[in-house]
Amino acid sequence: MDTDTPDQPYRDARLPVDRRVADLLARMTLVDKAGLMFHDMVVIGEGGGLAGPVNMIGRPATVAAVQELRMNHFNLLGSPASVRELAEWHNRLQEAARATPLGIPVSLSTDPRHAFSSNPGTAARAGAFSEWPESLGFAALRDPDLVRRFADIARAEYVASGFRVALHPQIDLATEPRWVRIGMTFGEDAELTSALVVAYVRGFQGESLGPDSVATMTKHFPGGGPQRDGEDPHFAYGREQVYPGGRQDYHLAPFRAALAAGTSQVMPYYGMPVGTDWPEVGFGFNADVVAGLLREELGFDGIVCTDWGLVNDSTFAGEPMPARAWGVEHLTPAERVQLAIDAGVDQFGGESSPELVVQLVGAGRVSEERVDVSVRRLLREKFVLGLFDAPFVDVERAAATVGRADFVAEGAAAQRAAITRLTQVVAGPASLPLAPGQRVYVEGLGPVAAARLGTPVDDPAQADLAVLRLAAPFEPRPGKFESFFHAGSLAFPAEELTRLVAICAAVPTVLQVYLDRPAVLTELAGAAAVLQVDFGASDDALVDVLLGAAQARGRLPFDLPSSMAAVEASRSDVPFDTDGPLFRFGDGLLS
Repeated sequence: MDTDTPDQPYRDARLPVDRRVADLLARMTLVDKAGLMFHDMVVIGEGGGLAGPVNMIGRPATVAAVQELRMNHFNLLGSPASVRELAEWHNRLQEAARATPLGIPVSLSTDPRHAFSSNPGTAARAGAFSEWPESLGFAALRDPDLVRRFADIARAEYVASGFRVALHPQIDLATEPRWVRIGMTFGEDAELTSALVVAYVRGFQGESLGPDSVATMTKHFPGGGPQRDGEDPHFAYGREQVYPGGRQDYHLAPFRAALAAGTSQVMPYYGMPVGTDWPEVGFGFNADVVAGLLREELGFDGIVCTDWGLVNDSTFAGEPMPARAWGVEHLTPAERVQLAIDAGVDQFGGESSPELVVQLVGAGRVSEERVDVSVRRLLREKFVLGLFDAPFVDVERAAATVGRADFVAEGAAAQRAAITRLTQVVAGPASLPLAPGQRVYVEGLGPVAAARLGTPVDDPAQADLAVLRLAAPFEPRPGKFESFFHAGSLAFPAEELTRLVAICAAVPTVLQVYLDRPAVLTELAGAAAVLQVDFGASDDALVDVLLGAAQARGRLPFDLPSSMAAVEASRSDVPFDTDGPLFRFGDGLLS
């Protein structure tokens, strides 16, 4: 950006950030300021353009959001058709922002998009980006250097394509085995999670935030793991967060580590604490937690952004989506915004309602001085990231960086290494590495990968061995959005369990189970010749390990319970609390 701007010091890259922030803040209208305080979802429009008023997520037209609502923080959903489309779309978005009176650039954010999860409420598939195991896979490898390397590669891919805010890491602790969002955590152990989050933040941000950084929004403060019965507060029936063991401090430990590492942003969770000394309102509205604990006690002066959709009722795929205003459902949207601002929040995720802040200031219910506190934080991050000085990306550089061959190879190696072997036989058709030329009954693998294992057959009775690739069990929920969240029992249904055990009895069987949360595998562990679990791996990664072309080095990032009765009797906030677990945290056989 041109630095010869004596009448507009905020455009001068030579000046200190604080002076640039002060100059720009003084030029902003209340509407400009309110626009900064909202961070909504956005999609790429038809043909790679900016989305119009009719779009798949029911949000304002992108140009209107930028130029009329003065919003300049957006969370891109979905996987683009190509890296070029993404980079060109990003530059169009920045052109729209540059056309506003003050030319405040857009901060583009993303949920994780380097692994296998495809829940549209929590992540995007890797697509063109390098593909790695989920965070649980990094926990299985227990290697902070690898986590930092991954984060640095993800940072390079993000920056090249225009993403400058990561809506991650997720450092909740998996103390409630049924919780639906364990898959993107680092598991059950606070010490391990603390070590890995430091590496993660420094890989994305560097030793300090700067023009080559991606700002991390660490979530979900003060730890979203202990949900009652494992249900999730995306939904009203899962709104209660409980601490029957009184272990709030255990869940805070990784956040202390993330703050010490310099995370730029923090996201409180939807959950409403019950039976504690905290007010029984969702954490995004909770002054004791945000202002008292996070800001005053822990000294955090960065950006606090709410989780998505706390203010207004909405829809998803034509179905109603009530605001996650747990404990304050009776308040109006404006009253919810006021309560969150009073609690210490700077920005509202998943919302496009700057007019509510304008109304609150006009009515004298929120002071403009308080708005300025949040706006300074938000502007400062944009300046430090260099967005005012270099808002556009180089399309050719993006195409050359995202999905670079060496990045892809490193991700593929991590997938293989994170596979965790729990049992194995030492002789017979299923002894590892698998011998070539056997007749193999296969489920859950694509035909090309299956053929690498031997000669595929359609009947276990005709096979020398079976290889079954399974996913952790869950109880399907109704609703289009709700169905993406794997909740309920950790045990396989009786009919399916009987079928699997029968295959194991008919032929030596390798069972490979994808774990997005723990599973009850007691009967299967006794029946299978080999039991392995993974946390996001391609078919080829699995086959390479079974054939001995790659080594499985993973160790469990959580306990695996022996029964649902043990799970139901455990305390949701207490780690390693199920009685007589089948496998323990840290279990794993080297291949």
